[in-house]
Amino acid sequence: MSTSNILIFMVDQLNGTLFPDGPAEWLHAPNLKKLASKSTRFANCYTASPLCAPGRASFMSGQLPSRTRVYDNAAEFASDIPTYAHHLRRAGYQTCLSGKMHFVGPDQMHGFEERLTTDIYPADFGWTPDYRKPGERIDWWYHNMGSVTGAGVAEISNQMEYDDEVAYHATRKIYDLARGKDERPWCLTVSFTHPHDPYVARKKYWDLYEDCEHLLPEVSALDYDDHDPHAQRIFDANDWRSFDISEDDIKRSRRAYFANISYLDDKIGEVLEALEGTRQEAVILFLSDHGDMLGERGLWFKMSFYEGSARVPLVISAPGIPAGLVTEPVSNIDVTLTLCDLAGISMGEVEPWTEGQSLLPVAGGIARDGAVAMEYAAEASYAPLVCLRQGDWKYTRCVLDPEQLFNLADDPHELTNLASDPTYASVLADFRAQAEARWDLDAFDAQVRESQARRWVVYEALRQGGYYPWDFQPLQKASERYMRNHMDLNDVEEGQRFPRGE
Repeated sequence: MSTSNILIFMVDQLNGTLFPDGPAEWLHAPNLKKLASKSTRFANCYTASPLCAPGRASFMSGQLPSRTRVYDNAAEFASDIPTYAHHLRRAGYQTCLSGKMHFVGPDQMHGFEERLTTDIYPADFGWTPDYRKPGERIDWWYHNMGSVTGAGVAEISNQMEYDDEVAYHATRKIYDLARGKDERPWCLTVSFTHPHDPYVARKKYWDLYEDCEHLLPEVSALDYDDHDPHAQRIFDANDWRSFDISEDDIKRSRRAYFANISYLDDKIGEVLEALEGTRQEAVILFLSDHGDMLGERGLWFKMSFYEGSARVPLVISAPGIPAGLVTEPVSNIDVTLTLCDLAGISMGEVEPWTEGQSLLPVAGGIARDGAVAMEYAAEASYAPLVCLRQGDWKYTRCVLDPEQLFNLADDPHELTNLASDPTYASVLADFRAQAEARWDLDAFDAQVRESQARRWVVYEALRQGGYYPWDFQPLQKASERYMRNHMDLNDVEEGQRFPRGE
């Protein structure tokens, strides 16, 4: 078994189209550009589901939401589903998480031996959508366009406070690992909440994009009636009629979003500097859970299979993987199998139930087997949507909507639906057959409805009387920190130093 240390950087809602071959040239991201230059860069990586909790549970387990049952941002991630943290820990790794993973349910660890921060979002069932009430907006937690109209500069925010803490604890952990108190190899996951909306950035990063030429979308807003039915549902869920979005709002939102990529670059740089300064080596991954439409065609945030929402960056720096660009479509559910492959860990006991594939062969020029699959069954949907991406093609299906078929090579902005064009009838028939072999959409819908109904009952019950939250409480043992009277001062000063003195 390989004993390489593993460092995973996960960010939230980062649009993969901004990473055509590492960060776009015009982005101010020197640390990510340096990392990308020595890494395998997957230009066409997709989320398993364009929403935080479903995308993350799938990324960690190598399974789609229809198997994890994490359909939305309030669905429990079951404790009996192995994650990459379980596989690595079982094989002898230290596993640690600093930051967000949006675990819902009483298990807030999912294989991590140590967790350094709490999460930024609630761990209970309060954000459960309800297919029994199509069109209902749950105002207190649904997205709305206030993130766009309120975009601008701030020196501190809820999210900045969180990511500052994530970087601090991750950097401190890197130094602690260097002290060598535990000889096991380690896997540290550092998971930030930026550049997720609201679109608010510190002035030092905001100023970097004063003359940016990319502050307007390439595809301007479409009329509501010109959108497909699911995009219309997203507009309705986001309460678009209550807001008047100006061109200046769009520019400020995108500027703040780009600024927060630079903010993240600094935070990631802090962790990488600690790694380099302590002369530790590690496999390094950088990826996101899903993207952000950033005003393209008038859409914002995620919840859609369009490229801005569904495509994510994926960068892997590891021995045995050649640096360079891979254009073959892949998925972030491939990460778990890739990590186990890199570490020499067999997943044979659970592999029949995993849907990802190791990316080591793909990085070596071998095509990924079959299409990349995506699912969505959360807010702004009234029935599950599914999607297949293979070659130049993307196919989307929902029992409520007309099928969509796009050729991304000819139509990268997905403006021409070819599903009704007889020229492509054979392509459509092939994707239909693949989708029908993979999914029973009526059964999928029934599973989602059952899950939602159960959770509404449980949530309402648990909010009555005594309330015991599931949110993770970081443990800090004050009597084991710094210098205490059960310790030898000489040992403390020598043991906590890196490198140690002569």
